[in-house]
Amino acid sequence: MTRMMSSARLVMVAAAFGMVNAAAAAAESKVTPLMTRELVGTPGKEATMITVEYAPGWSSAEHRHDAHTFVYVLEGSVVMAVRGGKEETLGPGQTFYESPDDVHSVSRNASTTKPARFLVFFVKDKDKPLSTPVK
Repeated sequence: MTRMMSSARLVMVAAAFGMVNAAAAAAESKVTPLMTRELVGTPGKEATMITVEYAPGWSSAEHRHDAHTFVYVLEGSVVMAVRGGKEETLGPGQTFYESPDDVHSVSRNASTTKPARFLVFFVKDKDKPLSTPVK
C-alpha cells in the first residue's frame, strides 16, 4: 500500500470517529462545464449549464451568481438557502431557484458520508462571472 493511500485511509477513519471535521477531510467541490450559448434575440445574455459535485460534508462560502440560477439535484442531497430565506434540503429530482439579486447564503452537502451532485442552469449577462464571493 502506498503512503498516499495509507494517509487517505487514516483521514477517513479519523473522520468516521469524529477526530477531524468531515468537511476538512473531504476533497472539495468539482465543477464540470457542459455548455454556454448566447441567447438569440436577447443581446448581451447567455445561458450556461454546469454540473457540481460536493464531497461529503463540503459547503461553500456565501456567494452570488448575478444570474437567474436554476438547480436540479441529480444525486445525494444538498441544503440550499438565499439570504433572508429558509434553508431547504433537496434530494434527487428536486429544484432550487436564485434570482440575480440573491445572495447564496447556504450551499452544502447534507451528508457527511456521501457525495452530492447537481445540475445548474444560469441565464446571465455575458460579461458576468458564474460566481462571486460575498464579503
